[in-house]
Amino acid sequence: MTAMAGEQTPKSASPLQVAKAVFWSFLGIRRRAEHESDAAQLKPAQVIIAGLIGAAIFVLSLVLLVKFIVGRAA
Repeated sequence: MTAMAGEQTPKSASPLQVAKAVFWSFLGIRRRAEHESDAAQLKPAQVIIAGLIGAAIFVLSLVLLVKFIVGRAA
């Protein structure tokens, strides 16, 4: 099938836009307009990879925080 003359392909989101969308999704705070624009630009693979990276950073920061607090108490 061919694309219509007025139809444009959506541009791909930058890594910063993906990180921002995943961060706000972790917090559960999203504006409807931003959600709709992200849905048009983000690819599922981008979101999955950014989510895994974000979760790993979150878990590692918690582990380091606990080690720091326990180390100071001893």
